[in-house]
Amino acid sequence: MDVQKFKQELIAYSKEIGIDKIGFTTADPFSELKNRLIRQQELGYHSGFEEPDIEKRVTPTLLLDEPRSIISIALAYPSKMKDRVVSKKGERRGIFSRASWGLDYHHLLRDKLKKLEEFIKMKVPDARLKSMVDTGELSDRAVAERAGIGWSGKNCAIITPEFGSYVYIGEMITSIPFEPDTPIEDQCGSCTKCLEACPTGALVQGGQINAQRCISFLTQTKGFIPDEFREKIGNRVYGCDSCQTACPHNKVKNFHFHEEMEPDPEVAKPLLRPILQLSNREFKNKFGDVSGSWRGKKPIQRNAMIALAHFKDESAVSDLIEVLKNEASPVARGTAAWALGKIGGETAFAALEKAKAVETDSAVQIEIEKALSLNK
Repeated sequence: MDVQKFKQELIAYSKEIGIDKIGFTTADPFSELKNRLIRQQELGYHSGFEEPDIEKRVTPTLLLDEPRSIISIALAYPSKMKDRVVSKKGERRGIFSRASWGLDYHHLLRDKLKKLEEFIKMKVPDARLKSMVDTGELSDRAVAERAGIGWSGKNCAIITPEFGSYVYIGEMITSIPFEPDTPIEDQCGSCTKCLEACPTGALVQGGQINAQRCISFLTQTKGFIPDEFREKIGNRVYGCDSCQTACPHNKVKNFHFHEEMEPDPEVAKPLLRPILQLSNREFKNKFGDVSGSWRGKKPIQRNAMIALAHFKDESAVSDLIEVLKNEASPVARGTAAWALGKIGGETAFAALEKAKAVETDSAVQIEIEKALSLNK
């Protein structure tokens, strides 16, 4: 088989099926990445969502028998909505980050990778292949960087010359010795706009992030949001785009290549108060197709309460009181208490006093006390 010719056929086919960029690299170990990952764990900067075995994250031979190359793909997603939300006075809305607009990107990337696999198998029936997206063992960004998709920016995102950092990436390990592409030289230069824009200082330095301080990570956790981050979250109900929107390489980057990525404005920028009353089925029906739903409704409801506190939305007091009185989850009750304290008013503080008298969970009691202290 003429591998170079087949590579060109594969590139052409990737364009036919809607892959916006494709790159190739070796299946060599990611030795430099290993040292960085070890250091991140030592510092406690990792999120805990990653593959825990660092060796698997950096050693393709542990994932596929005799791998010879890795294919990286990228799909560009929009940075602006075609259809704008029609807001009415007094209706407060939250926001999902751009990476959670439209259909869950995991499905989109897996579909493209599956089609690539089928094409390769048709041409090379005995080829061994292993594809992965986000939750796989390898670091998507490390593969994309080495395969020439883009460079790893100071904001820890892959930045492409064509689409900025508004890309979804995935990869496929193969037994075919494709010729590797040349990595793209870092083009961040002396710019530090993303570091300056990070609301919580999660970007420790260029290329290093403390995930435990990252709003994108925090909005996906299931426990109480630490006090120091609550007001910084603002009206974000999932994810954060601050480091992306600040990046000069993302200026005027807005691509609408894939219909599935077009957001429903009522999902991407949802009304906050109705989120508090959603049943599991209603949540799945409204948000189940977007990637931001992967942790379930509880984190989204907690974040919505923080957003209502951010807006000091007095119209939400009755909804928050219902959560405080009737919700089974201590995190929900405690966050509702905090939000009531932030919004304030006689009704809110009266409800907090009543809750204080009957609440048995110690964590919620602490939140009620914090909320009541705001009335002094």
